[in-house]
Amino acid sequence: MHRRCGIAGTGLALALLIVPASAAAQSAQVVGSVRDETGAVLAGVSVALRGSESTMRETVTDDRGFYQFNNVGPGLTRLSFALVNFAGGQREVRAPAAGAVRVDVVLHLALNADVTVTAKGVFVNPADADDPAQNLVGIAQSASQGAITARQLEARPVMRTGEVLETVPGVVISQHSGEGKANQYYLRGFNLDHGTDFATTVAGMPVNMPTHGHGQGYSDLNFLMPELVSGVQFSKGPYFADQGDFATAGAANINYVDALDRPIVRIGGGDEGYRRAFVAASPALFGRGHLLAALEVVHNGGPWVHPDDYRKVNGVVRYTQGDTLNGFSVTGMGYRGTWNSTDQIPERAVSDGLIERFGTIDSTDGGDTYRYSGSFEWQRTQDNATTKLTAYGIGYNLNLFSNFTFFLRDPNGDQFHQTDHRFVSGVKLSHRRFDRWAGRLMQNTVGVQVRSDDIGTVGLYHTRARQLLDTVRQDAVLQTSIGGYLQNEIAWTPWLRTLGGLRVDGYRFRIDASDPANGGIDRAGIVSPKGGAVFGPWLGTEAYVNAGLGFHSNDGRGATSTRDATTGESVDRVTPLVRAKGAEVGVRTVAARHLQSSVTLWSLNLDSELVFVGDAGTTEASRPSHRYGVEWANYFRPRSSLIFDGDVSVARAHFTNADHAGDHIPGAVETVVSAGATIDSIHNVFGSLRLRYFGPRPLIEDNSVRSQATRLVNLEAGYKVTNSARIALDVFNLFDAKDSDIDYFYTSRLPGEPLDGINDRHFHATLPRTARLSLILGF
Repeated sequence: MHRRCGIAGTGLALALLIVPASAAAQSAQVVGSVRDETGAVLAGVSVALRGSESTMRETVTDDRGFYQFNNVGPGLTRLSFALVNFAGGQREVRAPAAGAVRVDVVLHLALNADVTVTAKGVFVNPADADDPAQNLVGIAQSASQGAITARQLEARPVMRTGEVLETVPGVVISQHSGEGKANQYYLRGFNLDHGTDFATTVAGMPVNMPTHGHGQGYSDLNFLMPELVSGVQFSKGPYFADQGDFATAGAANINYVDALDRPIVRIGGGDEGYRRAFVAASPALFGRGHLLAALEVVHNGGPWVHPDDYRKVNGVVRYTQGDTLNGFSVTGMGYRGTWNSTDQIPERAVSDGLIERFGTIDSTDGGDTYRYSGSFEWQRTQDNATTKLTAYGIGYNLNLFSNFTFFLRDPNGDQFHQTDHRFVSGVKLSHRRFDRWAGRLMQNTVGVQVRSDDIGTVGLYHTRARQLLDTVRQDAVLQTSIGGYLQNEIAWTPWLRTLGGLRVDGYRFRIDASDPANGGIDRAGIVSPKGGAVFGPWLGTEAYVNAGLGFHSNDGRGATSTRDATTGESVDRVTPLVRAKGAEVGVRTVAARHLQSSVTLWSLNLDSELVFVGDAGTTEASRPSHRYGVEWANYFRPRSSLIFDGDVSVARAHFTNADHAGDHIPGAVETVVSAGATIDSIHNVFGSLRLRYFGPRPLIEDNSVRSQATRLVNLEAGYKVTNSARIALDVFNLFDAKDSDIDYFYTSRLPGEPLDGINDRHFHATLPRTARLSLILGF
């Protein structure tokens, strides 16, 4: 009896074991792999599965990028994928009653990704993704945020290196002086001068120069090499906690590649003495990394009666190791340029026959500059978290000779010399982490940014033919800033995500001035909260709401100055940090196949405007202002070899305090239209045709004087001779428009005119039709 009971008990136990095993055999598996756009595997991706039973299960991808869920019940199953710096992915699959179903996913870098190692194909337009609607989640935090891919850049004719930024919707790049000087920037109702309210970084290093000898926020991009750019990430408005000084109208982060597909040699020449030689290679080194080396030599005379004679030597050496998750880079850059300048000229001088349209009043204007830099970037991703460290040092020098008023202040000439000699050092540290809070996916970011500008000499001198006559002002400045920030993103539901951030900045200015009345020490701080929400996606469409406070800094010398360096009169000190308040609403859609379209309504207030002063050749703090506008950006790729893009930006800008002079902001851009068609290798032919419309602008506060519109059409046409050889022809200003690159209205004096001068329009002509032919070899 006892034996029978034992046998029966054993049989029951076996039955209990066998039944679950049999049931498990009838359940399904969901497996797959996760890779990035370049095909590299992505380890550490958080994969969540929610099945028909509505319970959520999680796993992470292994070192092969592989994930697996066992015992998945039959029915509709939802998968979501999350990794720091990448847009999320969502997939729906119907699990069978038994067997396995495979779901492989490609994740794309988010538009705000902060990564160290990037390749040419690492950034992608959402419209180019295989299933863009499924990859829209988390790719952007605002409607005006975006990324320009290397493929888009390669197909555009670029006359000046700074025109890489014209790929950003609404941005216009122009020049009012010699080609070696920083470009003039326009965006969202701003004449940004040389970068006052647009923050730019290249390969992790800042470009804007505060308390600069020529203009606050001076951003000289002549050291940029377009062939090395892996992508341009951009944003607009003061909505993001990791962006500080100057990021009011917008910001751009220009990334460099870690390696090239093959060595490149590009030899080009064209009209007006243009010559360019570029060579770059990136051999594997030490088995695991690449050493990128590039050298560029340029000469350009231009169409001017007194040629620019611009000479540039530019080099990059960069060692990188790793991938988009883990890696480091060490980068050295060196650039030196010299040039003559044909600055803006008075309209009356041309109409009276005194000079030609490409002539000059003072043929001794010009300048020279250098920028040498070294940087180290390190990134580590582990356990749903990424830490990134950037350290940099920049040696910089500028000598600039200009004469904008000619003979107004001195019958012998008003030329002045502006100099800036500095060493910039800084560190940036950030940590991003994915977590779950009450079952909701959440990303927290914390960071700190430290920068020091040790400006040994920043000066203004009265000169004649580049010879010193007297010193107007000469100072030494030590400007130090530290910023800390927190940012939180939470996915409350599948259709609602919120963004909240807080940034705190502190500044210290020490001015050793030639006039003791203008020296001293000042400190300033500012707190900037940010916020936003993303709704969707529904049918491949997301809606965004963003608002935030930001700031731009004023020239540090203004914070301690009490006496005008020219007149000796008493002046009020300038507020060092100027508050900006911005908001926008917008929509982004990829509902139509291969089309990305976004519309943004925006508003921005500044407590103090920075405006250009002609007789000083610099910018000064002015009145408070308000701007608002609408942007419409489109990218359409109907075929793999054909791209259309078109952007429209309309803005209005006004001073907000009452003044009898008027409330219009001189130079504020109102309408910008950019459109183009690109062919990417159809029967070995490639090319691009582009239109840029730069609308009329008020030139004085009462709007009684306005500029004319500028319309330029540029063309690139090329032929792929072999797999390793291409010929490209660039034609700028295809229809030879007689327009202006820039216009001002102020008082100047020519020989024989009244001593108090004449108010007149001053312009810098667009280049005439200009052709450049290049041979591009890849080995």
